[in-house]
Amino acid sequence: MVVVCLVKSKILLKSIMKPVLLIGLALVAAVSAGPLNEIPILRYESEGPNPDGSYRWNYETGNGIAAQEQGGLKNPDTLEAQGSYQYTSPEGIPIAIVYLANENGFQAQGDAIPVPPPIPPAIQRALEWNAAHPEEEEPHRQQYAATNPQPAYKPLNAQQPFKPFKK
Repeated sequence: MVVVCLVKSKILLKSIMKPVLLIGLALVAAVSAGPLNEIPILRYESEGPNPDGSYRWNYETGNGIAAQEQGGLKNPDTLEAQGSYQYTSPEGIPIAIVYLANENGFQAQGDAIPVPPPIPPAIQRALEWNAAHPEEEEPHRQQYAATNPQPAYKPLNAQQPFKPFKK
């Protein structure tokens, strides 16, 4: 019985030592890495929300990051916000973005935002022709719909039908 206890205690000791050793090494590495570089906040201003629903804020940090935004109720159902932010990329390139967010979605502008390639002329002509001749597509749509019916989705709760978000 003593031999069994000694064997079990050695197995238990080995199974505990690996995690303890790993945790100890991780702590030594964390302490030797030193304190994190703290980046100072150079400027921070905030106002609102005000009684009319408007607000504004801006900040600037010691590493060149700056952002600002102001917004408010455009009408009783629509909040509008506009602002900008800037920073320097890891490659040293200055990035500046200006944005507007309203009932039309989030619209950002800046040199760092990718631009899609132009539509090839042949495809553009086909799109324009399709837009000018919608009546010629209608019989094909009806024929396709008759041969390929789409499943009808029902709301999860029949008493409360699904209502789409306002645009």
